[in-house]
Amino acid sequence: MTPNLKGALFMMGSMASFVMNDVAIKVLADDLPLFQIVFLRSVLTTILLTATVAAFGQLSFRIPRGDRGKLALRTLFEIAALVTFLTALINMQIANATAILSALPLAVTLGAAFLFREAVGWRRLSAICVGAFGVILIVQPGAEGFNIYSLLALATVVLVAGRDLATRGFSPELPTMTVAVIAAAAICVFGGIMSLTEEWVRPKPTHYALIGMASLFIIGGYVFSILVMRVGEVAVTSPFRYTSLVFALVAGWFVFAEFPNKLALVGAAIVVATGVFTLIRERQVKHG
Repeated sequence: MTPNLKGALFMMGSMASFVMNDVAIKVLADDLPLFQIVFLRSVLTTILLTATVAAFGQLSFRIPRGDRGKLALRTLFEIAALVTFLTALINMQIANATAILSALPLAVTLGAAFLFREAVGWRRLSAICVGAFGVILIVQPGAEGFNIYSLLALATVVLVAGRDLATRGFSPELPTMTVAVIAAAAICVFGGIMSLTEEWVRPKPTHYALIGMASLFIIGGYVFSILVMRVGEVAVTSPFRYTSLVFALVAGWFVFAEFPNKLALVGAAIVVATGVFTLIRERQVKHG
């Protein structure tokens, strides 16, 4: 098996893991309050993630002074994005929410152009505009299915783009997985505090099983994403992140009996096509 094939499989494994986590959360939301779910999942996730990072030999909490403010900003973006996405996820079709989130590479490219003055040629600007049209087809403003949750999914794209742009300012001395552990712990604390504003529901064994499943899939997503960086070429493996939409379509169909309408499917195809083009074009520009 070639390194590129391994990388592609790891990327697909990462995307499948994150989608399965979303499925578990969406099922749990039928019985448990949102922040109770976030807290219980985050407790287990933080423990498992810390153990996993330690096993990879990457556990370190030495944060360079210059990175502390940026890390705090990134963590705030992470928490806000979690709230907007999960609220949207449990109230709209999983495939639609995932498709809107697929516009993230386009948003990051545009944000980098404005904030960091990164050069973005007419080809990538055109792809961003076309991708935005694809998002409109998914959201379908004015249609019966358009509501506040569609706007929350769009807000998630902006927040995650902000998180990723804040991450770009980190120094090389700050370990990537340290950032992940701190984010998980912060979400755990936030979820615990917010859960006090809700009426707790006593979980059943099936609920605990789903919470455990969600935590394991999140860890799986992180581990696979680490492995992706260790094998294969970025230009080859990155486009496979869009397999998340395929997994979301299948999960929505089989688990929730959901399936997007034709306009949303066309919009998703446009977002994926423009996103893949942007990733490939950025790789070409960086390497002359």
